[in-house]
Amino acid sequence: MRIKAVPAIVAAALVISLVPGAPALARAITVVAFGDSLMAGYELPPGAAFPVKLEAALRSQGRDVAIANAAVSGDTTSGGLARLDWSVPDGTDAVLLELGGNDALRGISPGQTRANLEAMIARLKERGIAVMLVGMLAPPNMGDAYADAFDAIYPDLAAEHDLVFYPFFLDGVAAVEGLGLGDGIHPNAQGVDVMVERFLPYADMLLERVKQDASD
Repeated sequence: MRIKAVPAIVAAALVISLVPGAPALARAITVVAFGDSLMAGYELPPGAAFPVKLEAALRSQGRDVAIANAAVSGDTTSGGLARLDWSVPDGTDAVLLELGGNDALRGISPGQTRANLEAMIARLKERGIAVMLVGMLAPPNMGDAYADAFDAIYPDLAAEHDLVFYPFFLDGVAAVEGLGLGDGIHPNAQGVDVMVERFLPYADMLLERVKQDASD
């Protein structure tokens, strides 16, 4: 009896499956961008939002990743905590947690902001979801005492919970002429490009952590 030739791609798959210790076929790492208008892409075309451009940049580097934009303009840490469970679906590998800027603009107690962020971090970790904490800084008009308390929230929580940490989401863009919208707060499309470029090494660290956690 003559055996028919097996197509090359099928044969390769059979060989891999028979090799002891061969890794399973990889799937895309799923990430949820969970934040406020800075993350959502306020007044920008859909394709210019930070999560879209970050995904494109990572894919151009060969990363198999899918980033969902679950950011809501105007959201506070209280609002984020209230919607966290249904905004981050089962099967999510990692979350970019970027909230607190609106808390500072509204003068919400830094203690409350910290408690809300810590509660979100705890819930995500309980579900086995890796977290990158994206830091913010208080606006200058809030005064030194408020800024000292608020600005310390993010590095403290990142260290306490061993998180990948990006210190300031608007790094390289805040107060830089030509990179923001007319409101003086939100980035324009060119500003988002700068943010993505600076964010990429930290996103790489997060994806590597997800891969490491999956192999443990």
